[in-house]
Amino acid sequence: MARLLFGLGVAAVIFTIYAAADCAFFDRLRIRGLRRGWWIVIILFVPIIGALLWFIIGRGRAERLPGGRARTVAPDDDVDFLRRLNNDAAQDERIRRLEQELAELDSDASNDGADDADGTLGTERKRPDTPETPGEPGPSGRPNG
Repeated sequence: MARLLFGLGVAAVIFTIYAAADCAFFDRLRIRGLRRGWWIVIILFVPIIGALLWFIIGRGRAERLPGGRARTVAPDDDVDFLRRLNNDAAQDERIRRLEQELAELDSDASNDGADDADGTLGTERKRPDTPETPGEPGPSGRPNG
């Protein structure tokens, strides 16, 4: 009789430890009823009954398709995956356009600098709001020229 009680006690401890570990590593989105921490408290303080309650109530099942098969989604059927691909493609296209515009600006700047005869290399440009004739006041109020 003592051996039987000892064997049942060891089985209860193993079952409780297994249920606590299963609860701790189970996907939190599929846990039903209580939060994970409360389930672990129930499993540990009410050993056999708490573990049974965890497996019957708390452990949510995976969504299943008709026919009993678990639902797996191929990447080409996954809407989120396809949306990420479209976002990546749009971002790559935007980066390509920006790099092309930057290359055009760089080539324009290097051409402008080479064409300047006064040696300023395109760094001194006339502001559009400054008057054309010297001696007239500019935007700062000082005479231009």
